[in-house]
Amino acid sequence: MSISHFIQKVGRGKQGARDLSREQAAELMGLVLDGEVPDLQLGAFCIAMRVKGETAQEMAGFLDALDSRLQRIHNDSAAPVVVLPSYNGARRLPLFTPLLALLLSGQGLRVMVHGGNTEDSRVSTQAVMSAMGLPVLNTLRSLADREVVYVPAALLSPGLWRLLQVRRTTGLRNSAHSLVKMMNPVRGPAVLVASYTHPEYDSAMRETLQLMQANAMLLRGTEGEPVADPRRMRKSALLKAGVLFAEHNPQDTLSADSTAYPGGLSAGQTADYLGSLLAHPENIPAPILAQAAQLYGLAQHISVTP
Repeated sequence: MSISHFIQKVGRGKQGARDLSREQAAELMGLVLDGEVPDLQLGAFCIAMRVKGETAQEMAGFLDALDSRLQRIHNDSAAPVVVLPSYNGARRLPLFTPLLALLLSGQGLRVMVHGGNTEDSRVSTQAVMSAMGLPVLNTLRSLADREVVYVPAALLSPGLWRLLQVRRTTGLRNSAHSLVKMMNPVRGPAVLVASYTHPEYDSAMRETLQLMQANAMLLRGTEGEPVADPRRMRKSALLKAGVLFAEHNPQDTLSADSTAYPGGLSAGQTADYLGSLLAHPENIPAPILAQAAQLYGLAQHISVTP
């Protein structure tokens, strides 16, 4: 099905482009996720949105379309599942996302990490978690107490996974890379950890999470991952049902030199390194411990408050 009328609206360049309404964005993304858009128009859409940039209303519409097509795990407990989207992996610093997941599990929480690679030059979370003996699900199921699992994005939404893979053709990220950071793959209580790399995404993502009435932490992550930078304390915002619950805004100053953390690690080496940190918690970077504590506090508040 042709989406040329949508491309004409969003693809007129930075100055001439017009924003879509939430309803229009939902209609457009529905066609994309259902695989009804020709490849040439799909590439044009991805590049046009990349140039224009998504508004919060557009992102909410994209999430609306995904919501009706997304496969989810069920959570019948009052305690939320913490959701960590991991699609970037590590390039320079060690991949700390599995460490955050295990710290949360150690505090009694269940953690779902979902993700997939759209480039092959980075160490992936799936590879590290597999090396640590953590389960990678092939079918969706509820999580046991304190369990940490990895769920491939293709299992949650084949259409979204196809859209993510467009990056291999265009060389550019597209709207799907923002969608995966704010989607909710849990039916029942959940806390999403949404991260951004560039500061200009802070306000747009916060507004989107508010529109979606999400329980979420929003922070500037590390190399695109939903984990605090081990070298510095940065601000984070906690939302409950889309309303600001707490905000932490420390000074953005270096707390440790990057040479304090080994670079160039393989998945197996990363798994060994994270295991050594868990065995000696005094060596775990303070910002990651602080993030885990903030998430635990939000999860507890959601659990006990109607």
